[in-house]
Amino acid sequence: MTLVADRPDPGAARPYSFPGVVRTPVAGGLVVAAHLPGQRLAYASLLLDAGAVHETAGREGTATILAKCLEEGTAQRDSAGFALALERLGAELSTAVDWDSFRAGVSVPAALLPGAVELLAEAVRTPRLDPGDVSRVRDDEVTALRMDWAQPGPRADAALRADLFGADERYGRPPHGDPASVAAVTVEDVLAFHADRLRRPGVLLVAGDLDQLDLAALGAAAFGGTSGDPAPAQPPLDVPVAAQRRIILVDRPGSVQSTLRLGHRAPHRAHPDYVTNTLAATVLGGAFTSRLNHLIREVKGYSYGIRGDFAMTRRFGRFGVSSAVQTAVTAPALVDTVGEITRTKDEGVTEDELAVARSWRAGQLSVEMQTPGSILSALATLVVHGLPDDYHATLRSQYLDATVEEVSAAAAAHLHPAGLTLVVEGDGAVIRDDLAATGLGEVIDAAV
Repeated sequence: MTLVADRPDPGAARPYSFPGVVRTPVAGGLVVAAHLPGQRLAYASLLLDAGAVHETAGREGTATILAKCLEEGTAQRDSAGFALALERLGAELSTAVDWDSFRAGVSVPAALLPGAVELLAEAVRTPRLDPGDVSRVRDDEVTALRMDWAQPGPRADAALRADLFGADERYGRPPHGDPASVAAVTVEDVLAFHADRLRRPGVLLVAGDLDQLDLAALGAAAFGGTSGDPAPAQPPLDVPVAAQRRIILVDRPGSVQSTLRLGHRAPHRAHPDYVTNTLAATVLGGAFTSRLNHLIREVKGYSYGIRGDFAMTRRFGRFGVSSAVQTAVTAPALVDTVGEITRTKDEGVTEDELAVARSWRAGQLSVEMQTPGSILSALATLVVHGLPDDYHATLRSQYLDATVEEVSAAAAAHLHPAGLTLVVEGDGAVIRDDLAATGLGEVIDAAV
């Protein structure tokens, strides 16, 4: 056996390229496709402007319930018949809902994609939505949410979101709803959301060997029988900075750990500083080697891990830090975390730190873009956020070319430690006085 004393150096980075993007207007909709020569599998996804932002107040979770009901059959077939139709093609229906969009997709061998897209359109445009099925799906979702909300985290997340965006605003409430809002969803709510949002043409995303695919025919299958214009785009939200920090305490009696959620509002996804913000957050808290993880986990031993990042949607973003620490060290962990954010804002990043962040982000991008499914997701990013077709082709070089001065300037501009909301979910009887003694901000009891 031979021991290697020195770690081998990494090899040269493999060439990275994003496939060419083709846009084809069809039947009132738009097909956006990526050409993957020789790829035997093809992916297609209907992208609709039916995200969580469009849900009615008090009925948050409607879009999620609707998405899960698409597998319960269509106007033409019951659930078993629809499942068999998919199985004959070797296809599987997938759905996803986020703030900005509603997606339903299929993946099959390229030659079978036309039939799969027909089934996809059948599920999205004419779902059965039997009242009994909708009620059962809703009740299952309520049960799952109640179990989730019994764990540490969701209440802290909800308290932070409500404080940053306002509990009366849709963005200030959980994206998939809470147990009460989902329980309030009726069959009529689901039918109305479908009629209003899922009968518009939308965008068909396709990733595969385009030499084997007829995009016009796929678009005709996806958009046939639809009507309505796209909803007008709403401008990005402002990014107000709080005048002072405050601590929101979510009481969890008897808890042996405290869940930490720190955050403030940030720019939207298409903001010009996306790359530099991402790199600054990677240095601060976005990787195992980050400043926060080194201090809070490795040096102080307060936690198994801590993460900080910028989360961004079409209209808003937020900078956030999340962790769980031992109850006894809640206050010092909070002080050290705010201190590290402040240091990053004031002092910027170093060349050594940025070199690691650049390499990791660029390498991660190259790895992520290896499958048709990931290419399809990248196409969705282009469409939802209005980015140019060559965006992903140049993104890797943007990461690698970012300078210390640029990333440090982004940290100075977009990190606001003095305006953070600090949410702590833990045993209030044990930690309240310690939190007040930190001087980080007024301690307020959460409303959730």
